[in-house]
Parts: sequence; C-alpha cells; structure tokens
Amino acid sequence: MSSKPIRVLAVHGDSDQVIVALEISALGPFEVDWFQSVAALAGCLADEDVDALVLKVSQAEELGPLLERSALNTAVILIEDHPSVVDVPAAELSRWLQFGVQEVLTLSECLDGGLARRLQASIERHRLACELRRAYATDLGTGLPHEQQLIEHMSHLMALREREPAPMAVLVLRVEGLSTVEARHGAQLAGVLRRKLAVRLRAGVRASDVVAAIDAYSFGVLLASVSSPDQAARVGRKLLTSLHAPFKVGGHDLAVATALGIGQYPQDGTQPAALLHRAVSLATSARAEGRVGFANFTEGSMPGAANEG
Repeated sequence: MSSKPIRVLAVHGDSDQVIVALEISALGPFEVDWFQSVAALAGCLADEDVDALVLKVSQAEELGPLLERSALNTAVILIEDHPSVVDVPAAELSRWLQFGVQEVLTLSECLDGGLARRLQASIERHRLACELRRAYATDLGTGLPHEQQLIEHMSHLMALREREPAPMAVLVLRVEGLSTVEARHGAQLAGVLRRKLAVRLRAGVRASDVVAAIDAYSFGVLLASVSSPDQAARVGRKLLTSLHAPFKVGGHDLAVATALGIGQYPQDGTQPAALLHRAVSLATSARAEGRVGFANFTEGSMPGAANEG
C-alpha cells in the first residue's frame, strides 16, 4: 500500500469503536475525519482526497440523496448493527449498490481488522470500476461523451488558447429524481427519462458546445466560448428551465429537480480536471428540492435572458 493515508469520512455513532480501530490498524495508514451527522459531511464529498465513506445502515435514508450527487468519487461501506443483513429488503440493498455502496458489513465482520481489509478492497474495486467507465468513449445509456471525453475536449481548447486565453465555461447539472422514477416505474423507464434529459440538453446549446454524461445523475456542458460570465449564467438558466418541465415517458408525466454549478475559464481554473471539479462541487452543494437550484449565485441575481450565443 502507498504511504499516503487513506482518508475516510465517518459519522459519530454506536459503531465508533469499530471505526476508531482503523486509525491504529497496521493495514493503513488510515485518516478518519469525524462528523456529527450525515448532513455535516456533505460538503466534503466533492473532495478529491476522500477515499471512502463509512456509515451505519440506519443512516442510509440520509445517505441516499447525498449519493445521488455526481461529485461523490469515494467507496462507500455501510455497517449493520445486527448479526446479519438478511433482513434488509433486497430492493433496498440494490438501491444502495446503485448509489455506489461497495459493502454492507455486520459489526462482527468489522472486528479484528476486518473493516480495514474490506475497506482497502472496496476502494480498489471502486477505482477499477471508475477506470472501466473511462475506457468507453461514450455513455452507453445516452450516447453522450463521458466525463473523460469532456476533460479531453477542455484540454484541447485550453491548449489552443495558451497564448491568448479566451473565456469559456463548463456547467454541471445535477439531477435528482431518477432513482425515484426507477423505484416506482422500473429501470427501463428511468433509462428513457435519462435519454430524454440528454436530448433536451443537447437541443439547448450550440453545435460547437459539448454535452457529456458525467455519471448516472449528472451532465456536463462545455461552452466553447462565452462573451462574459453572465452568458454562462444565462445558458445555465435556460438549461435548468428546460429540465424543470415534465417529461412524458411511458404514459407518465415525470419531473426531476436540478441544480447547477459553473466553472469559468480562466478565472476559476486553468486545468481541465480542476475546473470541472469546481463546477461539480458547486452543483453538489446546491439544493434541488423539486425546483431549480443554484449553487454559485442566487436566483434573484440571475438575468432572465435566454442563451444569446
């Protein structure tokens, strides 16, 4: 293992003694950051240095909305206080796995270094899964470029502008509600809804702009050129408004909630991954409670014009 500490986020609770064992485990080194609640650690989930999130199963209901957020790049382990997890409904286990949960362990399985070993294995599986996703040129569900392709587009544009930097922007739109649609209507309808989201986004920007699927719940939009920071905000408002309108899928009127983050080049960053990370972080911190959410500006400050680009 690398000498770099494995950074773990955990919430204070009845299983503290198990997680504390990570800090003294010979399998580490582990660095555990403690929080008083699931909500309190939400702001750290976009941190690129976070390797894993360890919570109790009883906190899973709070966990769900956080795990829908695209910025979560960590392995997730849930700890069950009871002797086994056989009483957990299969549908609930499936939902956690879709959110990125790697393991559901009992307290007894966490003892004698068990948590440390499983945690290391979970982090490695998560890393390999991310690499596998990057190996595909497109997101198979929508046909859009994936995150790595978006970063490559950004790198190309930035390379062309090294001598004379010209403004551009990357938008990240986080969508909440897809998991609810899947639970109520099935994975097929949720997939159709996600494709309709992609089509609506693609129709809302110029041919020179790039729309990408960052993950199952987030989309990125690279605006190849902007005349001013306000133009990126106007495009963001236009796209958010378009996604806020209901979608007709399989005879159902389905609605999603959305949140927006914007990274502006060059003022917010000059490296593609860092610029995208900023936009993802802003979208992650936005509230999207059945309405349009804004992460890096207030609704009252937004101009009402549509995309003029």
